[in-house]
Amino acid sequence: MKKTYKIEVDCANCANKMEDAARKTAGVKSATVNFMTLKMNVEFEDGQDPKAVMQAVRANCKKVEDDCEVFI
Repeated sequence: MKKTYKIEVDCANCANKMEDAARKTAGVKSATVNFMTLKMNVEFEDGQDPKAVMQAVRANCKKVEDDCEVFI
C-alpha cells in the first residue's frame, strides 16, 4: 500500500534527513520526500497498519529534524 502525506520542512537537507529516517522505520518498504512539493510518499510492507507505522515515522523524523512536521 502506498500513501502520500503533506510535510512541513525548512530546507532540502532536512528533507533528506526525514527521508532517511522514514526509510529506516519498521514497516516501511520505501519512502521518498519531495522538498519542492512538500510531500512524503510512503510504501508500507504487507500487513502493516499505516497509521501505526506513520506514528513511528513521525517520531523518527522528529529525532533527526525537530522542527519538521508530517501531517497524518
